[in-house]
Amino acid sequence: MSKKVQFTKRPAVSTAPVNADAWVNANQGNDRETKVETPVMPEEPMKRLTIDIPETLHTRVKSQCAKRGSKMADEIRALLETHFPPSE
Repeated sequence: MSKKVQFTKRPAVSTAPVNADAWVNANQGNDRETKVETPVMPEEPMKRLTIDIPETLHTRVKSQCAKRGSKMADEIRALLETHFPPSE
């Protein structure tokens, strides 16, 4: 007893970087119109910063950002820029 297996051609894989925010905004549902922004390359390379904060602080930050319609990362970046200005 033998089985025949046929392999199809692999789909092409895009090597373009994916803008996660644009992807999420585009996939929020069809019940409302979503605007997908063109990815903007940062002025300089970005580095990831991971910190641990109390759950209550995280909740406050997240809810305030939601009320303002802003992203947590943008708000925290602005705070860090204010607290740590570039040295001249």
